Amino acid sequence: MARTLFGTDGVRGVAGELLTADLAVKLGRAATSGLRGQTPESSPRVLLIRDTRESGEMLEAALGAGVTSAGGDVFLGGVLPTPAAPLLVGRYGFDLAAVISASHNPYRDNGIKFFGADGFKLSDATEEAIEERLEDEPGAARIGRIRALHGTEEDYLRELHTRFADLDLTGVDVLLDCANGATYAAAPEIFRRLGADVTVVAGAPDGRNINEGCGSTHVRALAERVAAGGHAVGFAFDGDGDRVLAVDRNGVVVDGDELIALAALHMREQDRLAGGGVAVTVMTNYGFHAAMREHGIEVATTQVGDRYVLEELRSRGWSLGGEQSGHIIDTNFVASGDGIASALLALEALRGADLAERTAMRKLPQRLVNVKVADRDAAMESDELAEAVTRESDGLEGRGRVLVRPSGTEQLVRVMVEAPDDDEADAVCARLVAVVERGAGVA
Repeated sequence: MARTLFGTDGVRGVAGELLTADLAVKLGRAATSGLRGQTPESSPRVLLIRDTRESGEMLEAALGAGVTSAGGDVFLGGVLPTPAAPLLVGRYGFDLAAVISASHNPYRDNGIKFFGADGFKLSDATEEAIEERLEDEPGAARIGRIRALHGTEEDYLRELHTRFADLDLTGVDVLLDCANGATYAAAPEIFRRLGADVTVVAGAPDGRNINEGCGSTHVRALAERVAAGGHAVGFAFDGDGDRVLAVDRNGVVVDGDELIALAALHMREQDRLAGGGVAVTVMTNYGFHAAMREHGIEVATTQVGDRYVLEELRSRGWSLGGEQSGHIIDTNFVASGDGIASALLALEALRGADLAERTAMRKLPQRLVNVKVADRDAAMESDELAEAVTRESDGLEGRGRVLVRPSGTEQLVRVMVEAPDDDEADAVCARLVAVVERGAGVA
């Protein structure tokens, strides 16, 4: 059967409505029961961590109940960024890890995503198998135990410090926006340990203020603070800490594309860019592709979603990839986006230089318009639209690009244009939006 609960990043929805305690029990039980044959001589050992949402404790308790009812032993790691899960799986040899978080979504939402014993997110096939077992009875020979796993934050910080031991941030004035989320303690601490002068905003979670007007989805607020406060650089994390956006001292936002470009050139110079290539998504700016081509770095393009980037990296044996939104994966460190590690990698790549003077790529002006339609699939089948996309793409060949695609979750057609200057980007985008609207009957 096809997956109906699991999306591209686990099960996610409004806590208490779609994502109920009952569903969390079933997910924990179903995920653990699938491990029995893999651990015949011992009980499966399952790590649970969460972000700062008020529903996290409820779902943690329910998920733990499901795991123990299937004979698994639960280890509670507390509030930690998502990338801590695969790192702790490797450190302690857990059979499974679950992260309770809805990433950048509002506090009312929550989610559950699983990592396997290899530190990677579960495959589509494994998630389908979990769904098939949701209504199964426990049937375990024993009931598992639940215990606190102390020192997990320090374990995560130790991994970061070991990786960036040679990065000296003494005297660097850094402003961190922790989104009132999972990075609120770990991010300031590691920057301070590396010598930075740290100022924190959105670092006081109350269960309901996660991502509220802060974090990587509201990075303009940080940009204003960086420029007004005279800080050298700023970083904004999302609620679960697996993505980051940067701000230079002038208040200019530096997105994932530019951060990946910085990292790619640096890692190749350090002989750490496995396979000599980078994986990005269809949303990545044309300027990134031009810069990588100039430097002889191969680029692979995937559909939107960090899991698809990671799949591409694994299939090619590459180490670096990510998304414009700030999911940046360096498998040399961890097989997940890690906002804190990515921020430190950017500073490492700069080697003490000013982020405002970055030269890794020239970002082309980009326009993105979401057009509401009654039927996104029907709108995409329009012959007029296909002809218009071909015509505009031909006109921008070698200078920019056009991407028109249906939303995966809403009745929208997304029109994206990148061109050498703002006027041309605006004009091309307006023409394509008009075609979509005519075909959808909303003009």
